[in-house]
Amino acid sequence: MKDTRCHSDNVSSEVPPAAPGPGVATALQILATEHWSLLATRSLTFTESLSRVSMFLAILSGAVIALALVAQADQFGPTFILVAILTLSVVLFAGIATIGRLMSLNRDDFRWVIAMNRLRHGYLELHPELERNFMTSQYDDLPGALQTLGIDVTAARGLGSVLHVIQTLPGMLSVIVAAVVGAIGALVASAFAAPSLGVVLAAAAAFVLAVVLLGIWGRWSFGRDDPSLAPRFPTPKS
Repeated sequence: MKDTRCHSDNVSSEVPPAAPGPGVATALQILATEHWSLLATRSLTFTESLSRVSMFLAILSGAVIALALVAQADQFGPTFILVAILTLSVVLFAGIATIGRLMSLNRDDFRWVIAMNRLRHGYLELHPELERNFMTSQYDDLPGALQTLGIDVTAARGLGSVLHVIQTLPGMLSVIVAAVVGAIGALVASAFAAPSLGVVLAAAAAFVLAVVLLGIWGRWSFGRDDPSLAPRFPTPKS
């Protein structure tokens, strides 16, 4: 009987871990709900980006097929040049509109990443002991956003930055659109009976000019200040 009582006393003396208070539980629920809402919004952003790119590539493919048929009928004569300039101008408009929309979607996605970093900071304010379990960042400045996106901060400078830009959807489409501009430049030079070297130089100049202008546009697009994106929880300086 004595051993049984002692064992019973030991069991009853064990205190279970304290459950989080109602305020903490409510805060976690609110943060988690907002986090899932942002994830769903990011998913819609990705879906629209891919659909926009597919739409532009379909327009470009259709234009190339149509021009091939016209070239067979006209043997690359004046009619083909006129039709090609008009058709590629429509493709150019679709490309510029697509790039503009992709830049807007990328800005939105950056906003959602910043918002999720702020929520993650809220999680860690409630449970700081979980910080070692997080691979993404809890800071809402540029380095924190790049960490969440999986982009190396040191590689996001210089040549690494340029290589990363042309791998993105707006960067890739900018190169394709610049090639369309180069083709239009070559067609215009051909319409004025320019020699072969003049046609090549016109195409190259138009391509380079388009790349530069689209690059400036992209840099200006992401360089605009937005008060809502001002860091509230910046990355600590090492």
